Amino acid sequence: MKSITSRLLSLAAACCAVLAAVLTSTLHAAPPEKKEVQILVKPKPSMSEAALHALLSAKGARQHSTIPALDVRVVRVPAKAAEQLINALKRNKDVEYVEPDHVATAIGVANDPYFTGGNQWYLSKIEAPAAWETSVGSSSVIVAVVDSGVSGSHPDIAGKVLQGYDFVNNDTDASDDNGHGTAVAGITAASSNNSLGMASVSWNSAILPVKVLGANGSGSYSGMANGITWAADNGARIINLSLGGTSSSRTLQNAVNYAWNRNIILVAAAGNNGNSTAFYPAACNNVVAVSATDSSDRRPSWSNYGSYVDIAAPGVSVLTLQNSSSYAYWNGTSFSSPVAAGVVALMAAANSGLSNAAVVDALLKNSDDIGAAGYDVYYGHGRVNARRAVAAVTTSVPGDTTAPSVAITSPADGATLAGTLNVSLSASDNVGVTKVELYIGGVLHGQSTSATASFSWNTTNSLDGAYTLEARAYDAANNIASKSINVTVKNSTLADTTAPLAAITSPADGSTLKGKTVRVNVSASDDLSLTKVELYIDGKLFGTSSSESSSFSWNISKVSAGTHTLQAFAFDAAGNIGVSHLVTVYK
Repeated sequence: MKSITSRLLSLAAACCAVLAAVLTSTLHAAPPEKKEVQILVKPKPSMSEAALHALLSAKGARQHSTIPALDVRVVRVPAKAAEQLINALKRNKDVEYVEPDHVATAIGVANDPYFTGGNQWYLSKIEAPAAWETSVGSSSVIVAVVDSGVSGSHPDIAGKVLQGYDFVNNDTDASDDNGHGTAVAGITAASSNNSLGMASVSWNSAILPVKVLGANGSGSYSGMANGITWAADNGARIINLSLGGTSSSRTLQNAVNYAWNRNIILVAAAGNNGNSTAFYPAACNNVVAVSATDSSDRRPSWSNYGSYVDIAAPGVSVLTLQNSSSYAYWNGTSFSSPVAAGVVALMAAANSGLSNAAVVDALLKNSDDIGAAGYDVYYGHGRVNARRAVAAVTTSVPGDTTAPSVAITSPADGATLAGTLNVSLSASDNVGVTKVELYIGGVLHGQSTSATASFSWNTTNSLDGAYTLEARAYDAANNIASKSINVTVKNSTLADTTAPLAAITSPADGSTLKGKTVRVNVSASDDLSLTKVELYIDGKLFGTSSSESSSFSWNISKVSAGTHTLQAFAFDAAGNIGVSHLVTVYK
């Protein structure tokens, strides 16, 4: 490739931009009302949906939404009952954990928004032009920008933005109404070498916009977790997170682990608070935390520091996209993170066979040591160096141009599948196979360094329908082979989406109980097949029946005086649940 250093970058008018970081909005449509609190609940597999519903409804709470990949429930509860519900959930043996749904914010401009420097000084500082001699990125390396969305209409990024998702408004329009996400995306992957505007770190990478921050630059942890897992399931190789908060979260860590276990590299901004307080998700395990440097390789006073910092990157007066058509200088670790993410994208394009752990290891080991010798809490392992990082992962075996062969030995092409099964792969190469991967429906399902591997697939977690299984094999020269088959998942034979009906026919709502024993009568029905009826008294399972007309004997002699609640749940064979009205009685 001819030298890139002589490229002329024509810059449009640039102005300094200030991003407001307001901690007010949450995700998933409308935020909770002022009298409500939003919490995250992770039930264990042992807890039935009915039991969870009963526990929540007893305190006036409701499940507002979910984080499907993690089986975490986003619950809204009246503020006055929040503490009682949280304590009850913590005591319940069938609940793995409960935690607040914290608020995350965009990490925007630091304390000097009018600071300016020389155009795109940061590209030369990290030796990007030398790295471009080897790699300018690849459209197959998708970088997810989990942020405020991306303005795909900007001329310097048009055509590179994939179909994303908006977790603020729950739709597929991930456009940017704040500006932060577009600025972040431009640093990593704006169109380059096109005589227009700016150059990015990784010219050819595709951008996957995932909107989790609203117009005011804030959003919930549950939205961030949903954004991470969605990006992991929709083709991302790299996830950039220029946002966060100072509260730790098991849900957020689980979302990070979900992506990491799918061979995805996560890069996050270390924060702009100018202190050592841990900032999340940068401080999560399996995340590359990036602090900021200026043009003299010094840490600006506002850049966070601490033992969670892994690496540093330019973050002062960084020229990038502004809104839908202009350019501006931005400051903050929000803009250091996409510089590092862009270097990772170059590395992934140069050697697609590397694991995420291998890429991160090479990135850290090939940074430029600045500050105190060796690792330090301000710059981590050093400031990123694109030339060294790309060179470190660019390997070749002289004369080896032969790709491996690979096959899916089980199941057979065209097979109909149900339940849990093993998908078996077999590969060979004239020199040696370095890795095999299995993709299901375009999503990485598993990988192994063995030429023969078997991966377990529980098809009950997938919707019925057609799926493509793809096996990929890699050798040391980065030659790649793939083989695909088509299969059909069919776990259900009847599409039953109608919930049963359930009603407590006696005692009546508002009645006063008398005597030692009360009969609680429940009536239930289903359009196809009723399988079970459950009665809950004061939120706890009291009895179970398989009859449409059930009668439960309740000994009230040992029941405390006061108010008590009754509720019935009916189940059908398809797993649909019918819920009765809540009946309140007095003793």
